[in-house]
Amino acid sequence: MEMKYLLASIVYSVLGIAILGISFWVFDKITPGTLWKELIEDQNTALGIVFAGFMIAIAIIIGSAVHS
Repeated sequence: MEMKYLLASIVYSVLGIAILGISFWVFDKITPGTLWKELIEDQNTALGIVFAGFMIAIAIIIGSAVHS
């Protein structure tokens, strides 16, 4: 395995995680209330499912962009 492929994988992984974190922050800002309070303290299952779907969708988009 060449070193450039390993380095590219690491760079794309860090970039993808950063974009996923930024998208979480944006999602948290555009929704009313605080996500962490709703998820952890109030144990809002419906919000957890919506949030998980959002994160999976963003991860698929990031993965497709990196792969192509």
